[in-house]
Amino acid sequence: MTSHKQPDPIQNQLRAIVDAARERRAEDIVVLDLTDVSSTLEYFVICTATAGLQLNAVQENIREKAQAAGLPRPTVEGPSERWLLLAFGGGIVVHIMTKEAREYYDLEGLWSDAQVLHFPESAPEQTPNRTV
Repeated sequence: MTSHKQPDPIQNQLRAIVDAARERRAEDIVVLDLTDVSSTLEYFVICTATAGLQLNAVQENIREKAQAAGLPRPTVEGPSERWLLLAFGGGIVVHIMTKEAREYYDLEGLWSDAQVLHFPESAPEQTPNRTV
């Protein structure tokens, strides 16, 4: 039996968020799958940005790319100079935090029983081999 697994829309949306955060130089991006450990939350994306301008740039790029990937317009909690939260319809919650806020609130520690999902950086487009 062969199975042609279709790409999971949630995985594509999470990938869009991770890539958008990387585009604006967010650091230490972690994706937590909370589906087995929470009855109300599904996914957390946590990343680190410096306060102010970078935090805002990361947030704006994530909003734009997430909506292009089919997510609804997020609700925004905060914003503060230390932590900004984007909630995409309850399924995906993005935390953009300064290093200090991230260490203080330790969301990864609070949700240590959640599975960590890995989204390696995309390989650069390769040019096809040409024979002469």
